[in-house]
Amino acid sequence: MKRITVYCGSSTGSDPEYKKQAYALGQLLAEQKIGLVYGGGKVGLMGELANGALDAKGEVIGVIPAFLEEKELAHPDASEMIVTQTMHERKEKMCSLGDGFIALPGGFGTLEELFETVTWAQLGLHRKPIGLLNTGGYFDALLRFIDETIEKKFIKPEYRSLLLVGEQPSDLLGQMRTFVPCRNEKWFEPARII
Repeated sequence: MKRITVYCGSSTGSDPEYKKQAYALGQLLAEQKIGLVYGGGKVGLMGELANGALDAKGEVIGVIPAFLEEKELAHPDASEMIVTQTMHERKEKMCSLGDGFIALPGGFGTLEELFETVTWAQLGLHRKPIGLLNTGGYFDALLRFIDETIEKKFIKPEYRSLLLVGEQPSDLLGQMRTFVPCRNEKWFEPARII
């Protein structure tokens, strides 16, 4: 994995551990010579993540839509800042640049990015690992809900394996390195791979 795309909040949240783990993940990526691709922000967990990677001399690529850059929310020290016209362009660019994906705690935007990435994997548009850094059990309720959707036959059980879960950055990266995608027989052959 040359680069990992990370989705996370523009807030630091209520638990100081969220901030600590975001910084630690950024540092670990840099130490392992894995570039960081993220939403480009200087605030919240996004800023902590980027600072961790930058402090460890890592590559940090931000991808930010123009309307957020205009509000001066872009991280000034990123190695590279890619400005897109729309949120859709941002997501596609972040997906194409990463060899894997990690979601940290966050809100609607983080969850939307995560679910679109998982959906693309389910449809066979990419075969990259997707991980949840489950700091303090943040994603426990979400994982229970996903298990319920499987029980109620809206998601096939084999697609649950598309989401790797770790409580520590090193554990999660280890799982991502050994990830083997499930066989996809959704409905069609994919038109393109991202």
